[in-house]
Amino acid sequence: VQLQASGGGLVQAGGSLRLSCTGPGRTGSSYPMGWFRQAPGKEREFVAVISRAGGATLYADSVKGRFTISRDNAKNTMYLQMNSLKPEDTAVYYCARNFGRWGQGVTDFDSWGQGTQVTVSS
Repeated sequence: VQLQASGGGLVQAGGSLRLSCTGPGRTGSSYPMGWFRQAPGKEREFVAVISRAGGATLYADSVKGRFTISRDNAKNTMYLQMNSLKPEDTAVYYCARNFGRWGQGVTDFDSWGQGTQVTVSS
């Protein structure tokens, strides 16, 4: 099962974007889901994760207070609302399924699909 991220684009610093993540069927609603990002020349890093029902979330310190993760299981869709964007947020953003231990470890996630590019200009 691969998930598909969308909604990226080019935005000025201070602007906002909302990313979406969808997948086939209702596989995603049975697991916590998360967002990661990868900038050129850097390792993939954790951004946020949300529990199956959406009642629990966890954020990387670098995005806390600016990004909001949410999900709509009826639509089989997860979102990442990104506000107050900074140039250092520029990266390819990926969504994934948290099949393993709850948290931010990249090895506890699978179903990586093609990401969506987010570029923040200064």
